[in-house]
Amino acid sequence: MWDLLIVMGERMSLVVTLAFIFTRTELSKKLLKKKLTVKDKILLVLIFGGMGITGTYTGIVMEGGAIANSRVIGVMIAGFLGGPSVGIAAGLIAGIHRLTVGGITALACALSTVVEGTVGGLVRSRLGIENINCWVALWAGVAAEVMQMIIILAVARPFLQAWETVSVIALPMIIINSTGVAIFITILRSVFQEQEEIGATQAHKSLEIADKTLKYLKKGLNKRSAEQVVNIIYKSCDYAAVAITDHVKILAHVGMGGDHHLPGMKKLTGATKKVLTSGQIALAKNRKDIDCNNPTCPLSSAVIVPLVSKNEVIGALKLYHTSENAVNTVDTEFAKGLAHLFSNQLELAALEEQARMLHTAKIKALQAQINPHFLFNALNTIVSLIRTQPETARKLLIELGEFFNNNLKYGEDFVSMEKELDHVKSYLAIEMARFGERINVEFDVDDKCLDTKVPALLLQPLVENAIKHGILPRKKGGTVVIKAKMIRKNVVVEIEDDGVGMTKEEINKLLAKECLSSSSTGIGLSNVNERLRNLYGQEYTLHAKSTLDKGTFMRFTIPVTAQEGGNTIERVSDAAGSAG
Repeated sequence: MWDLLIVMGERMSLVVTLAFIFTRTELSKKLLKKKLTVKDKILLVLIFGGMGITGTYTGIVMEGGAIANSRVIGVMIAGFLGGPSVGIAAGLIAGIHRLTVGGITALACALSTVVEGTVGGLVRSRLGIENINCWVALWAGVAAEVMQMIIILAVARPFLQAWETVSVIALPMIIINSTGVAIFITILRSVFQEQEEIGATQAHKSLEIADKTLKYLKKGLNKRSAEQVVNIIYKSCDYAAVAITDHVKILAHVGMGGDHHLPGMKKLTGATKKVLTSGQIALAKNRKDIDCNNPTCPLSSAVIVPLVSKNEVIGALKLYHTSENAVNTVDTEFAKGLAHLFSNQLELAALEEQARMLHTAKIKALQAQINPHFLFNALNTIVSLIRTQPETARKLLIELGEFFNNNLKYGEDFVSMEKELDHVKSYLAIEMARFGERINVEFDVDDKCLDTKVPALLLQPLVENAIKHGILPRKKGGTVVIKAKMIRKNVVVEIEDDGVGMTKEEINKLLAKECLSSSSTGIGLSNVNERLRNLYGQEYTLHAKSTLDKGTFMRFTIPVTAQEGGNTIERVSDAAGSAG
């Protein structure tokens, strides 16, 4: 018996060697996964059914034609990897072959082989492949081999010869085969662990690349962003070449083949055209698959993945090797992961651009909503001054033109504080010409703030609100004070009047989102508030406080970097003063 144990150990090592060779192939990496297709299962049945047959051929023939063998290893592993259906099918292949070999245990061994495959499948169904370790495999192997011995005793005839056979082969087969199953599973688990480690490494690398490319892809897919992206991938990975195309041309190519795969070239490879048309990933195994029209092209294999935005293919990412059949599963998953991240970045960039355009369109629409009453009143004021104060009328016309120019033709989202204050002064000059000494305005502006960029048309609606709802309702008028100070790298702007004041409900109404154009010149306080919130966050929105018969105070903060300058207090323009 001990001699048999040693010989079976030697024979079992052949099966284990085959297992190791199998796990080193690309095919194994495709088959060793949790969800299997029908094709995957058929391959598993053929491979491990064949391994079961090998176990029979390497067995030791005993008296009466019985064979001490390692057939169980192949069929049980089939069950572990593919479930009951695969285990039973592999058992049938190896079992039928054993039946054809003959001997007193032929039928019993054929039946037990199917049972052993079934046991492997049931263990897979019960625990899942990720929970089958060497100990589970060892005891499952022991149980399966014990069942085989019981079946031999129950089926093989004559019984005495079957008993003698079992008494000789039982212990060696139980020990060797259960150990073989455990070793096989250990090898498989090492492959699983390898794949997980490779996957984690590639995922980490993908995220690193995505992080580095984000600032470029936020500007959309174009020649410049593509150049930056392919260079980042090329420096981070071991590919012969990396390229990105749009729908019609190469946007960027770095690495081998760069002498003829030129940016801007509209002659795309055949493989790329297929990806752009189908929207499906393509694996080019050789030069013929790549279909480059340059006969000296060194690029011999590639993985090509589509870049998608809003469910439309907008380009392709290509990773090249110089050897044929060099694209492996790792390359494929890495390329798919990168393309998915890039596609998400491009889609977000498109959404941000759409939001920006919508925001700009809203501002332009509001800028164009100049209340005809404001224009009518301004022109009436100028007409009334033409004969008595022609110079003042001339200056007011200039101020009105400047006001319209700023309000209607601001092409920028942001302007300097100085320019924004000039716009306010143009508005004030017109209003002070109409209402004379009823309006008094003071500026207390830190020179450090003048170069600060602020959202265009931000201050004028606040000043207009102070005059319209605060000062003018009072018979004697009042004063509006406009302050801007640099405090801890923030510009703090305050608009304060000593007018009639408002209730809390009135302030809330003016700031409500629904009140989109409460200002007579077009841009309401709610719009100012929403712009501040969208640009800087909730903490930078308008802070308003008002007391009836005492006035209204409004303040907002804009985060900026510290700037140099002094402090100054100034009055409104000479034209406004002359009109008053």
